[in-house]
Amino acid sequence: MAYSEIFSRTQMLLGEDGMEKLARAHVAVFGVGGVGAAVVEALARCGVGELTLIDNDVVSLSNINRQLIATHEWVGKPKVEAARSRVASINPECRVHALSLFYTKENPEAVDIAGCDFVVDAIDTVSAKIALIVRAKALGVPVISSMGTGNKLDPTRFEIADISQTSVCPLARVMRRELRARGIRSLPVLYSTEEPRVPVCGAQDELPAGKRAIPGSVAFVPPAAGLMIAGWVVRQITGV
Repeated sequence: MAYSEIFSRTQMLLGEDGMEKLARAHVAVFGVGGVGAAVVEALARCGVGELTLIDNDVVSLSNINRQLIATHEWVGKPKVEAARSRVASINPECRVHALSLFYTKENPEAVDIAGCDFVVDAIDTVSAKIALIVRAKALGVPVISSMGTGNKLDPTRFEIADISQTSVCPLARVMRRELRARGIRSLPVLYSTEEPRVPVCGAQDELPAGKRAIPGSVAFVPPAAGLMIAGWVVRQITGV
C-alpha cells in the first residue's frame, strides 16, 4: 500500500508493516472529552483506518480550556460530530462512526465492539467504565482504561501500568476493587501518582445538593494522558 506524505514521518519509525496494521485497525473510543479527544486525534494522525466514537455530550464553553475538539464554532454541538469533523480534516480516508450515545451499565451492548481491534475507555462514570471493561474482556477485545485526570497539574506523573500496580489514584482504587469483585484482576490503565488537588474556587461552589463536584482541569494534563494512551494503542497494534 502506498502512503502519502501525511504519514511519511510516522512510517520512518513504525515501518510499512506497522502502517498497514494501523490502516486496517478499528479502534473504539468511549468518551470524547479532554482525554478521549486527544486519543482520537493522535490515532487519526497515526493513520488508524477506522474509529468509532461514543459520547452523548455537547461541546460547552468550559471545555475550550482543554479539549482539542472544543472551539467556539462547535459550542452546543455534539462532541462526536466535532471529533468526526476534525478527523476528516486530518485524515480524510479514516472511516469514522460517530455515536451520540450515553453508554451505561444498562446498555452495555448498545455499541458493537466485537469487531474492534482495541477499545479505549475514557468515560467519567465508574459504573459505565466497569460495564465496558467487563464486556471487552468477555469478547476478548483489548482495552485500556483512563483513570482520573481532574484536579491534577503535573502531566509527568502519568504512568501506564496494570491496575494491580496502581497507587495514589482514588479512581484506580475503586476500579481495582470493583473489577476484582467481577473476577478481573488485570487491566492496563493510565493513572497519575500525583495527589489530587482541592479546587480553590469555582463551579463546584455552585452545584445543587447531591451533585458530584466538578474537578478542576488545565490544558496540558488531560491531553497528555490521551496522547500516552494513543501511543500505547499504536504500539500494541503494530507490535513496535
